[in-house]
Amino acid sequence: MNFDGEDLSGTSLTERLKGDEPHVFRECDLTDTDLWGASLAGARFESCVLEGTDFRKADLDGAVFSGGGGLRARFTDADLLDAVFTDVDLSSAHFGGALMTDASFTGCRMIGASLTGSRGTGFRLSRSNLIMANLGGCTLRGQVLDGIRFDDADLSGCDFTEAVFSDCRLTGTKVLRAVFAKADLRGADLGEPDDAKVRAFAGAVINQAQANAILGARGLTVV
Repeated sequence: MNFDGEDLSGTSLTERLKGDEPHVFRECDLTDTDLWGASLAGARFESCVLEGTDFRKADLDGAVFSGGGGLRARFTDADLLDAVFTDVDLSSAHFGGALMTDASFTGCRMIGASLTGSRGTGFRLSRSNLIMANLGGCTLRGQVLDGIRFDDADLSGCDFTEAVFSDCRLTGTKVLRAVFAKADLRGADLGEPDDAKVRAFAGAVINQAQANAILGARGLTVV
């Protein structure tokens, strides 16, 4: 079933969607649209308005989102296995309880998004803005994290074991109980690490300039 340029805001679509056919939404307004529990495996959302869209408990396995977006979309307890998000505004979106295994986010605006409590073996991030996002307890081990802004994000309890940070920002982040064992932080802006952040970075690889900054903040001069 195809929806092209339709205003579907405030409507309930779950009963209209059959699970045995692909669904394509192109440039639709899905503001506050009810898709709770909908069968949307493999669906495509192209340049759609997703302001407050309710995807809770929806089957979005393999779904593709490109462009568009909006504030406060709800993906709580949804199945997002292998879902792909590209250049989507997911600011203040909620993903708690969602199955996120191998979901990917590229070029996305995720300011204030909440991914804590999501399920699965890990999702992928690239060139995305996660300022003030909550990723508490998420697994990103072994990933190459390129162009991610984690400024003021909550990364408490995250597993970054053997992850590689390239052109990333970690200023003002919360990293209580986060694990950075064997992580490569040389490509990250660490800001001004306090003692708690330095302890969290135990086992990580940093460069000389980063080491100098950490020591300098503690009154030590490296010569």
